Amino acid sequence: MITPLTGILPVAPTPFHADGAVDEDGMRRVLDCMIDQGVDAICILANYSEQFLLSDAERATLTRIGLEHVAGRVPVIVTISHFSTDIARTRAVEAQSLGAGMVMMMPPYHGVGLVPDEAGILEHFRAVSDAITIPIMVQDAPLSGVSLSVPVLARMAREIANVSYFKIETPYAADKLAALIAAGGEDVIGPFDGEEAATLLADLDAGCTGTMTSALQPEHIRKIVTRYRDGDLNGALEQWKFCLPLINHENRQCGLRAAKSVMAAGGVIRSDYLRHPLKPLNPRTKSRLLDLAKELDLIALRWGK
Repeated sequence: MITPLTGILPVAPTPFHADGAVDEDGMRRVLDCMIDQGVDAICILANYSEQFLLSDAERATLTRIGLEHVAGRVPVIVTISHFSTDIARTRAVEAQSLGAGMVMMMPPYHGVGLVPDEAGILEHFRAVSDAITIPIMVQDAPLSGVSLSVPVLARMAREIANVSYFKIETPYAADKLAALIAAGGEDVIGPFDGEEAATLLADLDAGCTGTMTSALQPEHIRKIVTRYRDGDLNGALEQWKFCLPLINHENRQCGLRAAKSVMAAGGVIRSDYLRHPLKPLNPRTKSRLLDLAKELDLIALRWGK
């Protein structure tokens, strides 16, 4: 039996050159840095990877680079979200063929007014599952505007063969995680949270087994999970308090820009360029980010120096 993934499965940022072109060498350096951060797996092409600003050709290139360069050192999760079931299925098959250990997908949506009904969502995930043999992580996030109830998620876990991991980052995530674990039982193999671990301690209390954050400080956040799962609840609490100022600043002020800015300052990547219409951090926010990162002696802030 394959050991379930637990711990921290961060999202890799996609680096761009200052002219906006994908920085392929920078992508390899990001992956190496994340492995040195001690991650349990790496997720590529997620929302924090700016997947919505990539062309199909760029996605294909980054999928290949990610899986070839990591080369089995840690599992790689490939995000395959798309409104089209056929495209999501094709992306899943390609990811598995290149060596992905898991795929992650959001429910199909194209704005809040164009969302399939419950049957359509189930059919979407089932079609992808039927085409592959690796696990699927369902990303349940407010970004989609799709309401995935606990009964629907539990049904997906029970009835769709490869749906076994869940990233819950909705409001009151702890309550939803606890309800999903109770309703899904052994079919819910990997209950995870997200949101930069802003609610991680409560989510661990609810039964989650890991977190999918950014690549900003996984070496520190991972200790919260491992200490908690080892029964060291006081140690987990102290570590969460240690991480919390930077977690809060990232979650409330920076978003996906935080990891890129710190990695650029640390020499991991050459530029923290964001594709339009995203805007860079203002100097005030960036200064606070780098000060907090320095206080925590982040690997990403010194990896390339």
